[in-house]
Amino acid sequence: MTNWLDDSEQQAWRAFLQGSAQILDSVNRDMGRDSGLSFNEYEILVLLSEAPNRQLRMSTLAQHLVHSRSRLTHAVNRLEKAGYVERFPCADDLRGINCSLTDAGFAKLERSAADHVESVRRNFLDLITREEFLELGRIHTKLLQASDPEAI
Repeated sequence: MTNWLDDSEQQAWRAFLQGSAQILDSVNRDMGRDSGLSFNEYEILVLLSEAPNRQLRMSTLAQHLVHSRSRLTHAVNRLEKAGYVERFPCADDLRGINCSLTDAGFAKLERSAADHVESVRRNFLDLITREEFLELGRIHTKLLQASDPEAI
């Protein structure tokens, strides 16, 4: 038997979906205007900057993306054409492909970071209290751990 959402749950669920989409769309729009990067491209640069030797396998990069995993290859193609990343075969597994952040990519990330944070604050953090934000972090950590205990 289906345990349907009641009216309050349905309202909360739809608000969550619409609110999340609106925040991501706003940040993506700001990123394009301010840095010429999409949110997805920025996220790729961040993940690579935090990785050992600034490189990850493409499959690992896809697992850690928050926004549009299906567009990873397209985004990496654009970043590679701009000189921000490089791809090359994995030394230990020639079927795999590594993606590496270039010095130009790291510099682009550094130039874009302040605008990104400002957009996140304007479109999200400034609209809720610090306590609400931290509670959302706890809730989402709990959800991530339930689906993948290794995720956090």
